[in-house]
This record gives sequence, C-alpha cells and structure tokens, in this order.
Amino acid sequence: MSGPRLRCASWNVHRAKGTDGRVDPGRVRAAIASALAPGGLDVLALQEADAECRPHGRILDVAGISADTGLIWQHERPELRWGAQSDGFLGTILFLNPRLEVGFRDVIDLPGHCHRGAVVVEARAEAVPVRIMSMHLSLSQPLRVVQMRIIGQYLRRRPEMQTILLGDFNEWRPWGGLMFNARLLGRRFHGPARRSFPSIRPLLPLDRILTDRAGALSDIEVVDTGPVRAASDHLPVRGDVRLPRQG
Repeated sequence: MSGPRLRCASWNVHRAKGTDGRVDPGRVRAAIASALAPGGLDVLALQEADAECRPHGRILDVAGISADTGLIWQHERPELRWGAQSDGFLGTILFLNPRLEVGFRDVIDLPGHCHRGAVVVEARAEAVPVRIMSMHLSLSQPLRVVQMRIIGQYLRRRPEMQTILLGDFNEWRPWGGLMFNARLLGRRFHGPARRSFPSIRPLLPLDRILTDRAGALSDIEVVDTGPVRAASDHLPVRGDVRLPRQG
C-alpha cells in the first residue's frame, strides 16, 4: 500500500524580473498565492530568488509567501543561507509544509563560473522518511555532470530514504544525458520532462521534479497562467510524489 503524498512545486523566479523587463517581487508573491498555493503545497522550491551577485541580497517577501501558503521558510539558521543579506543559499529557497517533521538540513556549494548550490532537508511525513533536495545547476553540460556527481557522492554518505530532486536543472534534452545516469548518481531518478522555458512560449524542459522511486510521481504539470507568465521567464512545475508506506 502506498504512503503519504507530497504536493511539490518548483519555480525559477528570475530574480523577480518579469517578461516585461520589470523587477516586481510582489508580482512573484501574488503569482505563487494565486496559481501554486491553491489546493495546498507540501514543498515549494524557488531558484534565482536572491540577487545574482554578492552579497546575494534578498529580493522576495519570504514572510509574506509563508503567510500566503502556510509553508515554513527553511533558512532561519545562518548556515543555511549564503550570507546575512540572503534569504536562501545561492538563490535557492525552500519552504515546507509544517506537517513535515524536519530533522537534518544542509547546503551544498556546487562548482562553476556562476554561483550554484543545493539545499537539502531530511524529514518525515506521517513517519515516512524523505529527503528533499532543491537545486539550480549550470548552463554548461560538463559542469552539470560534475555537479550531479557531487550530489551523487553526497547521497552515498547520507542515510537511505526516498529522495526528491527538484529545481532548475538547465537540461534541455528530455532524456537528460549523462547528468541523470545511474552510474553517476548511484541511483536512477525518474520523472517526466515538461516544457517550462521560456515562459512566453515554453520549448525547453529546464525545470523538473524527480524521485528515485519508479512510479511515485503523478500529475506533473507546468503551471501556465497570465500572472505566472508575466512574473518570470520560467514557468513553475508542480506534481505529486508518493512515499512508501512503512511497515
């Protein structure tokens, strides 16, 4: 029998710069509230949610997003942010439903010319352990391979549990290439490739939700509404991840 279901969403908010060239953090918050939050979320992962350059200063109203969605911002500890002026780690911000009992949290600094990173949370949903990793990977395929190799090595050092990867992988090929190879990661991740970029005419499946349990994903969709399309050059992806029933 299957276990609890997690409703997950991931969105590269492009530092709140919309398709009209205007920077408007309030527009991002409103789009999350109107298009992503209705029906409830368990996981909300945002990328490019802090300023691009050092000190990677905050852009969004994370308290407002938490109030709108009922989700808890996961970066209150300084070591989970890039710096004192940041809301996340290298632009990646994670929010979780309070029904998830959070245990371990960490960040991974990934190599590359542009700053890249991942945020890791290990939690329990109805006593079922789950690892959630949000990330933003490089535009360069060789660098993406290196970054995913680092993530695979990291996973080998952590306790065994179902793992969810979500974020902007910057991989445009539906099959994913070497970066999703099970030999590289130590396990095979599953998930469809939905076209999410550019928001005005989506052609490339850059944003994804993946998990290492076959058949655990359902209802994976790209959220395409007028407010969402106007707020960023990416569209969000959203879907359900089913966890195994324990015992």
